[in-house]
Amino acid sequence: MYYDRPITKGTGDQGREIRILEGSEGPELPIVDGAGTARAIVWPGTGARSRSLHHLWLGGGSGTIELAHPSDAVYYVIAGAGSVLDAGAQEDQELRAGSMIHVDAGTRYAVRAGNDGIELVGGPAPADDALYAHLDA
Repeated sequence: MYYDRPITKGTGDQGREIRILEGSEGPELPIVDGAGTARAIVWPGTGARSRSLHHLWLGGGSGTIELAHPSDAVYYVIAGAGSVLDAGAQEDQELRAGSMIHVDAGTRYAVRAGNDGIELVGGPAPADDALYAHLDA
């Protein structure tokens, strides 16, 4: 079950609230090539309009499919190591725990896990609706 619990409602503007979202229970995104999982945590389905946040676990040697978004994307490497490929330039850059990735709008990229896998959080801002097209409205 997806854990989504409003904890505070604002007194002024309608729709303002603080929510606790469980990172391992969001809907799965079909962006992993190989072993692993990607889940949407903050996305339009949770009411987010200006931001998305995804949690990715990629097994050793796995990666994402090639991605590109109409807006910038940012990721943080929680654990593990790997690389990010700029598909247009065919250039890999090394990633390790603590690394941040910034991807300019329209840039084609893919994240690849090292031998021991990689865990990341992040995504495009604003959200890229194409990532959620497979989910029921």
